[in-house]
Amino acid sequence: MSLDAEGDAAYQPRIVVIGGGTGLSVMLRGLKQKPIDITAIVTVADDGGSSGRLRSEFEIIPPGDIRNVLTALADVEPLLGKLLEYRFDKGNGLAGHSLGNLMLAAMRDITGDFVTGVRELSRVLAVRGRVLPSSDQALVLHADMEDGSHVEGESKIPKARGVIKRVSIEPSDARALPEALEAIRKADAILVGPGSLYTSILPNLLVPEITEAIVESTSLKMYVCNVMTQPGETDDYKVSDHLKAIRNHIGEDLFDYVIVNNSEIPEQVLVKYAEQGARPVELDRDEVERHGYKVIADRFVLFRTYLRHDAEKLSQHIYQLVESWMFKKR
Repeated sequence: MSLDAEGDAAYQPRIVVIGGGTGLSVMLRGLKQKPIDITAIVTVADDGGSSGRLRSEFEIIPPGDIRNVLTALADVEPLLGKLLEYRFDKGNGLAGHSLGNLMLAAMRDITGDFVTGVRELSRVLAVRGRVLPSSDQALVLHADMEDGSHVEGESKIPKARGVIKRVSIEPSDARALPEALEAIRKADAILVGPGSLYTSILPNLLVPEITEAIVESTSLKMYVCNVMTQPGETDDYKVSDHLKAIRNHIGEDLFDYVIVNNSEIPEQVLVKYAEQGARPVELDRDEVERHGYKVIADRFVLFRTYLRHDAEKLSQHIYQLVESWMFKKR
């Protein structure tokens, strides 16, 4: 049972989750089962696939990551969830688009505003929590590579298969969505990740007002590290390398806790991922703790077609950590 500082048994901890991509959606499916108040702040730098086409043709915030999060948090029949994720494989102008992306584009036109459209679609889907873009501007992601080359576009950065030195957003002074800033200020806990470090997580943290609000917050701050490295993005990265990249970009050690998988992964799974150039992210605990982070390590993975975080176990650890933090603050 959740308690606030005055002992109100009806109070639910307010957790802000920041990121994008498949990993975030998987985790949210577990978190929504807990008695917590969730606000998901989602990246708006996607420029590939259906999202990129809609972004260009309709001049809207790319809807793909937001659609994934809405689907994860929705309290609907499984068939409706599949409908939102349905992707047309033929049709002039339709091939490649997901129905959920088209619905978000339509809601923008119906309501006159993308954020309002997301809010209204959330109501229709009985979403457990709030889903907010990090900015009301579509961002362009840039990457400077170690070899001196420059790559423009979120979808092109991993494909370059170089070593990333630094990423930046355009415009560099992008406005944060006011509702997102308000959620961060009121949060009992802030959770960043899991997700692609340079293309899903950092685009949010590079919105200046977002990071300023996180730094100023006295809430519990957690980072959920990816299970596997990502080819063309985090090749050979250890856990400390993820944290170092964030620190180098924003100039702060943001987190109190780092949550990381430490279980063995079956050899046949490792071979499958190695063929794609990926390997497990190594926990170099001494280096992580040297920078003041507390480590929560456990078996956090499941394997079906791909490795995914164990949403139930991960969310239970997060919930217990938040409850303990709040109890100590009372």
